[in-house]
Amino acid sequence: MKRIAERTDRYCLSLPSNRLGLYLALRHWCRPGQRLLMSPISADEILFLVLAAGLRPVIAPLSPRDGNIDVARVDLGTVDAVLTTNLYGLPDDAPAFAGKILIEDVAHAMETDLGGRPLGTFGQAGVFSLSKHPSAGSGGVLAVESAADLKALTRARDELLTGGSLRADLLSVGTSMARQAALKLDLVRPALKLMRRLGLQEPREGFRIALAAPELERALKQIPSLAPFDPWVHADLHLYRARRGRVARWYQARRVAKVPRDRARRLAGVQRLAELPTIAPAVLDDLRRPLFRVPLLVRDRDTAIAELERHGVSTGYLYDPPYDDYAPAFTEHSPDPAPARWWARHVLPVDPMYTARSLPVLRLLEPPTAGPHG
Repeated sequence: MKRIAERTDRYCLSLPSNRLGLYLALRHWCRPGQRLLMSPISADEILFLVLAAGLRPVIAPLSPRDGNIDVARVDLGTVDAVLTTNLYGLPDDAPAFAGKILIEDVAHAMETDLGGRPLGTFGQAGVFSLSKHPSAGSGGVLAVESAADLKALTRARDELLTGGSLRADLLSVGTSMARQAALKLDLVRPALKLMRRLGLQEPREGFRIALAAPELERALKQIPSLAPFDPWVHADLHLYRARRGRVARWYQARRVAKVPRDRARRLAGVQRLAELPTIAPAVLDDLRRPLFRVPLLVRDRDTAIAELERHGVSTGYLYDPPYDDYAPAFTEHSPDPAPARWWARHVLPVDPMYTARSLPVLRLLEPPTAGPHG
C-alpha cells in the first residue's frame, strides 16, 4: 500500500481485493438508479458489482485500437458516472471524462502513466489490484483524494468484511507461490491439468461464468446490497471480502516490492511482442508502458490458446462475449456492438514476462482477415 500511496500521492485504503474496492467506490460516489458508462470488455464480476450497487450499466462503444471505451463515440450527457477498465494496462482517455464521477479500475494498470500522470489519480477513486502485476494472489488498494472520503470508506469496508483465518491466508499464499514456481520451472501445463482434475478452476460457459438469470433477478430485488451477489462476484476469489492477517499482508508487501525490479523485464517483453504483425495498434503508441498483458489480435484465437498451452503457456483474462451479449437483459446496449464482438473474438493477451516461451507460437499467428465491420 505504501508504494501505491507514494505513486498516486493519495490516501490509500487496504482491501482484501480490487473488487471490494470497486463496490465501495461505486456505493460511495454514486446513487442507486444512476447510469454508469462502462466498457463492454471486462471481468465478469465487474458487471455484477455495478448491478449490486444499484446502478444501470450503460455499455459504451469499444475502440478496436485498445479494447477500451471509444470516447469519440460517447454522449457523456446521457450518463452520470464512468468506470474505466484500462484493459491489459492500456489507458482509457481519463481526461475526457472530466466533470463526471470517474472511478478508475487500475487492476491491469498499476504501472501505467498517461501524459506523465499515473492512472488512478484522474478520478474520484483509483482501485488497484495486488493479484495482477504483483501476483500476490489477493489484495487491493483504494486510492482517494480526501481524508474524509477515506474515513467514510474505511467504515464501509469494515461493515462488509467477513472473518478471515490463518488457514485461509496460508492457502492463498501457498497457491500464489505454487503458481509462481510453475511459471519459473515451465510446469504450467501439468499445473493446469492438476487444477482441472481437482476442480480448482471456476466452472464456466466458454470464458464467462454462468449468468443464472433467474437467480440474478432475485438478487436485484435486494439492491443496493453486496451479499446477494456473492455467487457471481466471488468467482475465482471466494474470499474477496475476508479479512487478511499478517501472513497475507507480509506476502503482499513482498510481492509489491518486486514490481519495480521486474519493470525492465516486462518492458523488454512488451517491445519484443510489439514487433509482431498481430500487435494491437495502441500498444505502439508508447512502448515505455510496462503492460500487464500485451494484446495481440489474431485470426484463430482459440486454436492459438490451445497451441500455447501445449508449449506450457497459459492464457487468461479473456472477456468473451462482451457484456451486451453476455447479459443483454441487465444492460443498456452499446450503440455499435460490432467492435466489441470482434475484439473479444480475436484478442490474445500475452504475458510479457514470459515472451521467449510464447514467441515460437506467436510468430506463426496471422491477423484477422477482416476488421470489426468486415
